[in-house]
Amino acid sequence: MSSALHLRGAIPANIMPFRADFSIDEPEYRRHLDWLASAPGVGGITCNGHAAEVSVLTRKERRWAAAVAVETVSHRVPVVAGIYAESYREAIELARDAKAEGVDGLLIFPLNALMLGGNPEMAYRHFAEIADAVGLPMVLFMYPEWTRMQYGEDLLRRLLTDIPLIVAVKEWSLDIGVYERNLRVLRSLDRPVAMLTSHSTNLLPSLALGADGILSGHGSVICDLQAELLLAVQNARLQDAAALYDRIQILTSVVYRQPMGDMYTRMKEQLVMLGRLRHASSRPPLLPISDAERQTLRDALHGAGLLAPVEAR
Repeated sequence: MSSALHLRGAIPANIMPFRADFSIDEPEYRRHLDWLASAPGVGGITCNGHAAEVSVLTRKERRWAAAVAVETVSHRVPVVAGIYAESYREAIELARDAKAEGVDGLLIFPLNALMLGGNPEMAYRHFAEIADAVGLPMVLFMYPEWTRMQYGEDLLRRLLTDIPLIVAVKEWSLDIGVYERNLRVLRSLDRPVAMLTSHSTNLLPSLALGADGILSGHGSVICDLQAELLLAVQNARLQDAAALYDRIQILTSVVYRQPMGDMYTRMKEQLVMLGRLRHASSRPPLLPISDAERQTLRDALHGAGLLAPVEAR
């Protein structure tokens, strides 16, 4: 079992392009992956994440998505495959599929059963069983506390101490205090574990505390800006970082708003406006957005300097 996966920089979680009939648009998927891997500062790509609408992808589609990602970009950057499952037995099957297609690591989603107040030992066993059965490096996905799916400090430390195949944490607690606590846990270990912030709506504060990278679905649209922001913070160019952050916040204010379930449809709409995607279709239960919201998204691209004024009319 090898834990040799070093994740750094911007690591976008790709969207999944669909046609109007909700079938996967393979040429657009490959084009999207190629653009992401070519962006300066990108240190990896995550497929089969929330941004790819993983919950409405079949097992066959998830395996195919991993295979195409590996074929398209693995010679340039590592590929991490999301493992979204309700039992470790199912997770092992999905993880073995991804491993067979050549992915470099796995992003392990927390169990939805924890929302009901599940025993933390369920989470521990989930990771331990996948590690023993599959043997690929893993990224732990830290959820917000209000979901009741967050791993507390003691469980996090135990997981990272006992399971060396966990090589990174995707930190989506959305609480800067929890982020700092978790960062201190990681930095106290006797081995390196990468901190990958997923605080997409407030990146700068989390980066200022410390981060090795950014793992975010919003990277499907702005991984280049995210990578530039990370580099500016790491090099203590605070004025540059503040200016970049202002641009990013123009975009997050319209993408990450209620209803939050529409965030990835909004990202797709902006990719269409940028000429990087043909269709903004998302699978049900997601619905199309209104023309008024499309204009708001276009205005934000203009305000962030990603669309020229003539294109934003």
